Amino acid sequence: MRLDVDEDARQAAQINPGLLLEGARPRLIDEWQLYPRVWDHVRRDADASGATGQFLLTGSSSPADDARRHSGAGRIATVRMRPMTLHELGASSGEVSLAELFAGRDPAASSGRSDLREVLEMLVTGGWPQQLQRADPRFVIDYLDQIVHIDINTVADADGRQLARRRDPKKVLSCVRSLARNVATAVGGRSIAADAGLSREAVTGYLDAFERLMILEEQPAFNVHLRSSRNLRTTPHRHLVDPSLATAALQVGADGLLRDLNYTGLLFESLVVRDLRVLSQPLDASVMYFHTDHHEIDIVVQRPDGAWGAIEVKLGGEEPIEQGAASLRAAVSSIDLERAGAPAFMAIITATGRYAYRRDDGVCVVPLPTLAP
Repeated sequence: MRLDVDEDARQAAQINPGLLLEGARPRLIDEWQLYPRVWDHVRRDADASGATGQFLLTGSSSPADDARRHSGAGRIATVRMRPMTLHELGASSGEVSLAELFAGRDPAASSGRSDLREVLEMLVTGGWPQQLQRADPRFVIDYLDQIVHIDINTVADADGRQLARRRDPKKVLSCVRSLARNVATAVGGRSIAADAGLSREAVTGYLDAFERLMILEEQPAFNVHLRSSRNLRTTPHRHLVDPSLATAALQVGADGLLRDLNYTGLLFESLVVRDLRVLSQPLDASVMYFHTDHHEIDIVVQRPDGAWGAIEVKLGGEEPIEQGAASLRAAVSSIDLERAGAPAFMAIITATGRYAYRRDDGVCVVPLPTLAP
C-alpha cells in the first residue's frame, strides 16, 4: 500500500486505517507517517493475533514526535535504513569483518584498491540503490534538487504541524552547502547561519527538517573517563547521510576532490562513518567520536556491553598511517582504561592500499574496500 500515490489507500487511511491491514500478509505500508494512526492499528493487530512478521511500515521521513505515543515495544521493531555501504554495492572484498576485529582477530586482506580516484568516484555517486544499475552522479544532483524544492515542504515539525508557507529552495540549498563545507565537524547552528547568510531561526528549522527527512545524522561524542582533567568535547559532529549529497551541493566531482585533499579527507571520513553505521548495526553498536583539547579519535564504535574500538581515518600513504597510529595510541593513553576498559581494537581505515594487517604496535590497517560486517 503506497500512501503517497494510491488515492484509494489514502482515503481508507483517513476514514478507517484498519482497512489498510486487510489482505495478504506480510503487508507493506509505505509512507505510513503521512497517516500516523496506522501505527496504532498495526499495534492492536499485533496484540490480537500474536503473530510476527505481519507488517512492514516504511517511510522516507520521521513522523511527528507524538505519532508513536502508544509504544510498539515488544510488537514493532524499528530499523534505520541508510544508504548502501561499499560492501553492499559490491565494491568491497569483505575480507575483514568488523565483528572479528571486536573479537581480537588479526585482519588479513589483499584485495583493497590502490587507485584513490576509484574510491572518490564511489564517494561522488553514493550508496543509492539506483546506482547499482548505472552509476550516474547526476542522480544525486536530481535527488538533492527534489529535497530542496519539494521534500523539505512536506515534512511536519515535532508537533505534527505542516508548514504555513513554502521554504525558499535557494535558502535551503545554502544551508545544505554550509553543511557540506563543514562535513564531519561539530559545526553549530550559529556558524551555519553566518556561513550561509541565514537567520539562526531558519537554520534551526532546516536542520530539524533534514533530520526528519533522514538526510542529516549526528555523530555523538564518546563519553569516557579521562586520566586527567581535560576539556572533553561533547557537541555532536554533523554528517549528511551520504557524502555524495555534499559533493552534489558543492558541484564537485572526483577531479575536484583530487585537487583539495584536505577537504577530501573530511569527506572520506564521512564515508567511513556512513559505512560503519551500517556495518555495526548487527552488533547493535553506536558510532561516536572522541575529542579533547589534546587528543582526538575520528570514530569510536561501541557495543552495548561497553566493548569499543578506536578508529582513525586516513586517505592512505605510509607517513599518514604512521601519524594516525601515533595519534591513536596517544588518545587511548589519555583515557582511564581501568574504568573504560581497553579498546577491543585500534585501527586505521584507509581509502587506498591493497592489504589489511596488524602492525607491531597493535594498530590494524584496514582499507575500507575490504571491510564487511
